Amino acid sequence: EVQLVESGGGLVQAGGSLRLSCAASGFTFDDYAIGWFRQAPGKEREGVSCISNSDGSTYYADSVNGRFTISSDNAKNTVYLQMNSLKPEDAAVYYCAATVGIATIFHLEYGMDYWGKGTLVTVSS
Repeated sequence: EVQLVESGGGLVQAGGSLRLSCAASGFTFDDYAIGWFRQAPGKEREGVSCISNSDGSTYYADSVNGRFTISSDNAKNTVYLQMNSLKPEDAAVYYCAATVGIATIFHLEYGMDYWGKGTLVTVSS
């Protein structure tokens, strides 16, 4: 059974940093891509970033490029999202998701196959 468990959310002041973790199990980690998505109240889901474990390729939404960094620890089956220079508009529930193979901007737009339950990020101004 595919399981994705997010952690690391919390309350942070604007300009601060958080690191989210996505622990994966139930599939061959190296064969999958992992993405981070977010959804704020009243807004549509937004693809934030993704990484393909097979080749290490990464993609970022324009809204976070240069501030967020996605990375993968294949030994721990865990993907991280380092979020710096946080803004109030970054506040949302952050979900990690997985899809087999290579992920691209397409996946940030249309989503992936497996989803975690999310972790809440709150940014105070």
